[in-house]
Amino acid sequence: MDTKQHFEDIRTKFCANYEHVTIGKMMSSEAIHYKGKVFAFFSTKQNMVFKLGKDFNIETVDVPLEVFSPFKSKKPLSGWYQLEAKHKASWESLTNLALNIIRQDK
Repeated sequence: MDTKQHFEDIRTKFCANYEHVTIGKMMSSEAIHYKGKVFAFFSTKQNMVFKLGKDFNIETVDVPLEVFSPFKSKKPLSGWYQLEAKHKASWESLTNLALNIIRQDK
């Protein structure tokens, strides 16, 4: 299964199983929203990006999350982390983590 399809399968599952979770966009990328707010999306670099919060400790997960920095001349997006496609087996659990975090913020 390719990475885009894997993302689409995760998004479809979350939209079907969780109230207030919908299909959306993050700039030009396909995204997953909770009550209109993006909490995960598929980047143009074929990675998945998660909103985990600026105080999230990446040491608490056993995958190599990276700070998401899409702009060449600007600082990284605070609280956003990406995981490469080679670790796509962990995308669903991180999507669940991001959803739980954004639900607590509401």
